[in-house]
Amino acid sequence: MSQIEKKNCFIALGRFLSQFSNEQNQKDDAVWHNDLFFDSFVDLIHASQSHNGWFTPEQVYHAVQSWAKALTEDNLNQWLSRYDFSTVQPKTVGLILAGNIPLVGFHDFLSVLISGHNVLVKTSSNDQHLIQFMAKYLISVCPDMKDCITFTDGKLENFEAVIATGSNNTARYFEYYFKDKPSIIRKNRNSVAILTGNESRADLVRLGEDIFRYFGLGCRNVSKLFIPRDYDFQPFFQAIYEYKDVIFYEKYANNYDYNKAVFLMSNFTLLDNEFLTLKEDPSYASPISSLFYEYYDRLEDVQQRLENDKDQIQCVVSNGLTPNSIPFGKTQQPALWDYADNVDTLQFLIEI
Repeated sequence: MSQIEKKNCFIALGRFLSQFSNEQNQKDDAVWHNDLFFDSFVDLIHASQSHNGWFTPEQVYHAVQSWAKALTEDNLNQWLSRYDFSTVQPKTVGLILAGNIPLVGFHDFLSVLISGHNVLVKTSSNDQHLIQFMAKYLISVCPDMKDCITFTDGKLENFEAVIATGSNNTARYFEYYFKDKPSIIRKNRNSVAILTGNESRADLVRLGEDIFRYFGLGCRNVSKLFIPRDYDFQPFFQAIYEYKDVIFYEKYANNYDYNKAVFLMSNFTLLDNEFLTLKEDPSYASPISSLFYEYYDRLEDVQQRLENDKDQIQCVVSNGLTPNSIPFGKTQQPALWDYADNVDTLQFLIEI
């Protein structure tokens, strides 16, 4: 298949996904193969929580809508126009996907196929069904795509390059196991926000989206705040009160109760609003239902700290306080060209 043909397949997928939202599922008669896939996808979205308790319909719908907005002709053209694919010789690229948030591995899946390679996918046990459904839709729209896509339950075999995502511990095994193959190995990363105390209420409400979307399970979720020494937390707590219903999700509530108890038994000083605890801590990776914070005296010190620790950071959220910082509320809405770990996946795939 040519790249244009594959691009058109993904545009068709984007149109299919655009029919589904948390507010309303609205069938568009112009979308291909709705008779086969529309009702089945609604059923899958609502069944996802039985496969993974964190995948509530609201969270899955958000992921679906994010991909619907990304997979437009304009976005795909803008993304792909930066690259020269003329030298690509098709190879089989293995993917080991994470499963912490819905469809978290779909960008790698898309990148391999759109760059002209074949994909061999090992899904996470936490997210097995959504990406396979989308692959079936692609094949229905473009039957030739069937020869480009393989899923496996066992170990990866017969591949020429690999993109693997895991924890810092599993990454060490990946690096050893795939040492003889071209590879991208992704490890744990976290995202932070830099506040000055001058943020508007709207900024802080949007920051709540960066904290609570997907229950904070993504590497693009803010897990730590950098705040000035005299920071007043009251406006922050007032703004994020809009997300109070998160505590009604049992798995989140269990984590809140457990982590709060652990902190209190350790005699840590906490700020608490009954659905989120804040703890002063130099680390980046806070537990679910908790947010770490750290005071600063000079913004320059924070900027230097983040530059020194850039291999641990996925996103920095602020009102333009660092180069390439992300506006409040946008961390879980990455564009196609916003690469995980700032590693250009397409360029890697062109060069293998």
